[in-house]
Parts: sequence; C-alpha cells; structure tokens
Amino acid sequence: MKVILDTHIWVWWLLPDSPLPDRERKALDRIATDRGIYLPAICQWEAQMLHSKKRIELPVPFSTWLRRATATDMLTVLPLDAAAVIAVDELSAAFHGDPADRMIVATARAHDLHLATHDEAIRKSRLVKIWKR
Repeated sequence: MKVILDTHIWVWWLLPDSPLPDRERKALDRIATDRGIYLPAICQWEAQMLHSKKRIELPVPFSTWLRRATATDMLTVLPLDAAAVIAVDELSAAFHGDPADRMIVATARAHDLHLATHDEAIRKSRLVKIWKR
C-alpha cells in the first residue's frame, strides 16, 4: 500500500499526544517500513506556517524537526512538478478555497495515490481516493 499524507496527518503522525487515532498511527508506521509514505512538498511550507503562527508545538527547533520529519528512510517528498500543477488546473474552481489543500489533492491525483486526510471538504469531494485506515 502507498499513501500520500495531508499536512495535518503528517504532523499528527510524528507528534506525540496528537489527535491521530492509534490505529491510524500504527497503520502509517507499517506503511512507512515498506517505504509507502508520500508527502506533497507544499506540506513542508504549511507546517512552517503552522509553527510560525504557534498552531503546533514542536519538541525541537523547526529546522531540526523538518529534517527529521522528511527523512528519506521514512517518506518520499513529492515535488511541485508539472503533473501536479496540471492536476490543479483540472480541479473545479468550486473545490476548496485553500491553495495548499488544492495542491495536496492535485498531487495525490497526479501520482494516483490514496490520500490520508481528515479534511471533510476533501473527503466529501470524491476528487481523490481516500485512504481507508
């Protein structure tokens, strides 16, 4: 199984005492051992924004956390590439006003990956395959 993570799932997966259900955390851990976790590059920026606005607390400086959180032995960061930008262009203008969420969905679509998310607007849109935990 291969899965792409929404920003909140990625952050929750890596932080202790997060709202991520234990069942999901363990499933992601198993997928990670098979090198099946993917992360849209924009999630790194989103995490930085959350940290700078003090919406997430990290146990170490942000730069240290980000290097650890994107380690290649844990996940693969998918770049903002032409396929993802084309997939954004193909999304309806009515879908989600958040540009980062649009890019996350488009990246999942461009790479044909199931998306791990708790975002109801994304889940209800049926624009992307949702990871069934």
